Amino acid sequence: MTLQLSDFLERHRRPLAGNLPATRISADREQWLQLAAWLRESGARLLTLWGADDRDRDGCFRICAVYLLTEGVLLVEHAMKTTEATASASYPGLAAIFPVAQRMQRAVYDLLGISAEQADGSEADRRGWLRHGGWPETCFPLRRDANGSRQHPNVSAPYPFVTVEGSGVHEIAVGPVHAGTIEPGHFRFSVVGEKMLRLEARLGYTHKGVAKLFETMPQSSGHRLAARISGDTAVAFSWAYCTALESLTATVCPPRATLLRALALEHERLANHLGDLGALGNDAGFAFGLTHFSRLKEDLLRCNTVAFGARYLLDYVLPGGVAVDLPAEAPARLLGLYSELEQSVANLRSIYDEHAGLQDRFRGTGRLQQPIAEKLGALGLVARASGIACDLRVDHPWPSYDWVATKCITQSTGDVAARVQIRFDEAFESLRLCRAFLQDIPVGPIQAPVPAAAPYRLGLGVIESWRGPVLIALEAGPDGSIRRCHAHDPSWQNWPLIEYAVIGDIVPDFPLINKSFNLSYSGQDG
Repeated sequence: MTLQLSDFLERHRRPLAGNLPATRISADREQWLQLAAWLRESGARLLTLWGADDRDRDGCFRICAVYLLTEGVLLVEHAMKTTEATASASYPGLAAIFPVAQRMQRAVYDLLGISAEQADGSEADRRGWLRHGGWPETCFPLRRDANGSRQHPNVSAPYPFVTVEGSGVHEIAVGPVHAGTIEPGHFRFSVVGEKMLRLEARLGYTHKGVAKLFETMPQSSGHRLAARISGDTAVAFSWAYCTALESLTATVCPPRATLLRALALEHERLANHLGDLGALGNDAGFAFGLTHFSRLKEDLLRCNTVAFGARYLLDYVLPGGVAVDLPAEAPARLLGLYSELEQSVANLRSIYDEHAGLQDRFRGTGRLQQPIAEKLGALGLVARASGIACDLRVDHPWPSYDWVATKCITQSTGDVAARVQIRFDEAFESLRLCRAFLQDIPVGPIQAPVPAAAPYRLGLGVIESWRGPVLIALEAGPDGSIRRCHAHDPSWQNWPLIEYAVIGDIVPDFPLINKSFNLSYSGQDG
């Protein structure tokens, strides 16, 4: 980083509301790229990218990027003046510096019509990512003047997948409709025999217009929509929303409520890890594993009803606290469950580790090497399985996690076996954390009043979910409304990594590799 840029950063960064240490900086076109290049060199990770239509305020579109740094979070924003005659704008693309930006840039164009430029001045990939023929290429639903109630005819057109040519190469199309309850996604394999040479995924089929829906809701209700962005990450997303709103309004969540949120978050992590461990056994032909882990997950969900009032915690975390207190009989019931889970999971781990058939399927399959994971910005569980130590509970612990010394668990091989071992180790760590929370739970209220946030202020909420960090960027509107709310799931980072992990494996291994990542369609598509 040049001295001038360093001085610029120090002079112009401003504090930003959020649960993690956060700052904000405005940058022109040159500074936008210079900052991105320097941040990459310094080891920062691009967490998310989104656009905003502020023409009603100052005649500008804005592009915003959030980076994870050693010292916290940095939001960089770049304003683009436009004219009513063209209503078009462009910005320097970041994909050459942070490859994960490519799909985010495509989504920004679909929603706002502001386009990313390549380093050579040409436009970046403009294939529709979210649109899927659901609205015309000249319509951009997140613009202020867009008519959200207008219906458009569906237009189906072939998607230009990248093709692979050569002797014996053919394509296999899988999806977008799948058997069972899996969400829709199209996977195009280029193969020789059964060996996979290339995979290209097309997602966006579960786009629900979440950002537009947020704009129709009061701030006091946005947590309910946040919890439903990806149902298996309800606690993390609703907590991220609530902490963004609380930081905007200087609301202090009661200590008991904060700890109950952490307890619920670890239950969510446990439930997903238990379900995945069973499903991974089943995908490798070991139905015994599915049966027993499903039983353990069911025991946990039944205890959720006792402790939190529901099996799935879609409405448990709310602005200022939590919906219900922990009943008097719950701690003893939960501690008993934790002992049973610990013993049962340890026994099942021994079976998994010693089962030759399972290990033959797990080891070396779907290997994601650390250099690729680093370059492409892997996050969360996937990153940790490839030797990258990143966990916000450890790196930037927020209240309730700032005293329990959470362990960051990693593996080095980056294959299915590593992602299985991460889940086992994290399940035991979550059980340890849950015991610690229950043994030190403070007395007191579980809710605090939350006023309306001042208009046009922006707050960030970032929570380490079971998949990795989820983010809510909440901009307040007048009279308690939501002007803009951007949600980010770590699946944005990790979906492209599957396309690398499958190379060289055979087609029948894809379901197992895909399940070992277990990424969210709904969370990414928004």
